[in-house]
Amino acid sequence: MRAMTPATDPPQRRLNPLGTLVLHFRPRRVAEKTLRFTLTWGLGGMAAVLVTFQLFTGILLKFAYGPVPTQAYDSLVRLQEGFLFGQLVRNIHFWSANLLVVVVCLHGLRVFFSGGFHPPRRLNWVVGLSLFILVLASNLTGYLLPWDQLAYWATTICVGMLEYIPLIGSRLQRIVLGGPQIGPATLRNFFAMHTAVFPALIVMLMAFHFWRVRKAGGLVIPRSPAEEPDDKPPALVPTHPDLLLREAAVALATIAGVLLLSLLYDAPMGQPANPGLSPNPTKAPWYFAGIQELLMHFHPSFAWLIAAALTFGTFYLPYLDYREAPAGVWFASTTGRRTALVAALAAAAVTPLAVVLDEYAVDFSAMMPGWPQAFSLGVVPMALFIAVVVGLYILMARKFRASRLESVQATFVFLAAGWVILTITCVLFRGQDMKLRWPF
Repeated sequence: MRAMTPATDPPQRRLNPLGTLVLHFRPRRVAEKTLRFTLTWGLGGMAAVLVTFQLFTGILLKFAYGPVPTQAYDSLVRLQEGFLFGQLVRNIHFWSANLLVVVVCLHGLRVFFSGGFHPPRRLNWVVGLSLFILVLASNLTGYLLPWDQLAYWATTICVGMLEYIPLIGSRLQRIVLGGPQIGPATLRNFFAMHTAVFPALIVMLMAFHFWRVRKAGGLVIPRSPAEEPDDKPPALVPTHPDLLLREAAVALATIAGVLLLSLLYDAPMGQPANPGLSPNPTKAPWYFAGIQELLMHFHPSFAWLIAAALTFGTFYLPYLDYREAPAGVWFASTTGRRTALVAALAAAAVTPLAVVLDEYAVDFSAMMPGWPQAFSLGVVPMALFIAVVVGLYILMARKFRASRLESVQATFVFLAAGWVILTITCVLFRGQDMKLRWPF
């Protein structure tokens, strides 16, 4: 057989790597049921837009910022007053950073409460939580960079918390600070982590996160517990324009919201940092205020043990044996919605009551004379905390005949609602000397 001449050979298609990435970033078709706005609320897309805002404005800020204590504050003042749109750029960076914490947190809650963490999406739950921790770390390191009184002393509170982590606290604190106290080495460390290390990790994990969503078959397809799984394929619709238009609408709404906030409210900028004069009260940034409030009611070492246990438990949630996995159904079932509401109401009643009693009425040291203070302020409150959590789980399983998934979900709601209340208490209800007071 005569070989084909080059002129008659079929043309070879050239693969464009960039075009391949863009074309395959989303599947050609998606399940129609996953397009419901009430299933995802567009939170993942909002987070991606906010990260993009952070990267773009962060690059612009680096052109004007001086990462040494003698220049940091003045460089930002000069940026805001002497550069065209300098104030707006900093405002966008500030508000997108704070909104990113809220959106990523809500995105995680959405995944949990709509059953999007069951197999084959277990690993993506772990990746998502890791991204949330990186976002918190990025916000904390960026919080110090203005080098004003608020930033300096809020960071002092946060870094001071590290000292109480059992076994590694003091060494970890010294590594983060770059020395015995906050100074030029601390600012250099925070600047490097905020502008290089954490952005690189966030971008890489985001890419992996998106890939895992695609690998798992896209978003979880809503299916009630009464529906039996079958082999019938879901109805599919083209990604363009059905999905693309929805994503574009969410992105534009997010951009408009950030710009509106940035035009109406300036990023805070106080007096230059003064290590010899601390404000009263001195509070951590709002996203760490829950830990600060927790430290006021527990011995610090035990408070960190509780925080570590809750963090580990949240990572482990997808690996429990639930025996049922309703997909895309908010709160799993009618019973799940009922138990979640009861748990939220219980947290709303128990948490403020416990804060007030510990502030004004209960003295664990006086209740246990002769015992070490660390024991009375640590073991006893921790034992009460564990008893309340375990008791709630048993109550949900027996009183409401909730399944394991529904009981775990109710317990999670109780802890999450309690954490929100602790955060609000520290931010709004703590005044001079960190005493309780009305916010008005």
